[in-house]
Amino acid sequence: MPNPDPAATAFLRTRRSHPAKALTLPVPSRDELLPLLDTAARTPDHGMLVPWRFIVVGPDAMPRLAALADARATALDLDEEKRAKGRGQFDRGHLAVIVVASPKPSDKIPQIEQTLSAGAVCLSLLNAALAEGWGASWITGWVSHDRGFADGLDLDAAEWIAGIVHIGTQGAAPAERPRPDVSAITTWMSA
Repeated sequence: MPNPDPAATAFLRTRRSHPAKALTLPVPSRDELLPLLDTAARTPDHGMLVPWRFIVVGPDAMPRLAALADARATALDLDEEKRAKGRGQFDRGHLAVIVVASPKPSDKIPQIEQTLSAGAVCLSLLNAALAEGWGASWITGWVSHDRGFADGLDLDAAEWIAGIVHIGTQGAAPAERPRPDVSAITTWMSA
């Protein structure tokens, strides 16, 4: 017989990311962030390969990443809108955790399972921050997919950015957004 946790269910049914640009100070201290990282690391990980790692970007490192994003936008000849989006999260950000997908060689665990585990870490970190009362947002965008940006973070050749989770104090409550019609995207299989 199930043993429901109504508070956890209510949280999951109502959770809402906060736009990164709306997050303000203060941000979690190192002591406050470590339990969030520990919670995120409890994600499904077939084979216990730990195919991901964290890079914590504090306020003092944000200008470095803004400049790196700007330099990459120049090298890629991106338009002003993409340049602004790429560097803006670091210009306005105060704390971010870059979740690095770090696949491990394995004959048993395919790369796709390791990739899914890295994505699960992003969501687990996001939910852990929200559950502790922080505002948080999981961002990707061109910066996350640009090899030159990854190289600027000293990622290994096989590593890549699964997501950038910004964490801070919640600004204004985000508006609710339309959710999928679950009945339209669910198939019930029969015998």
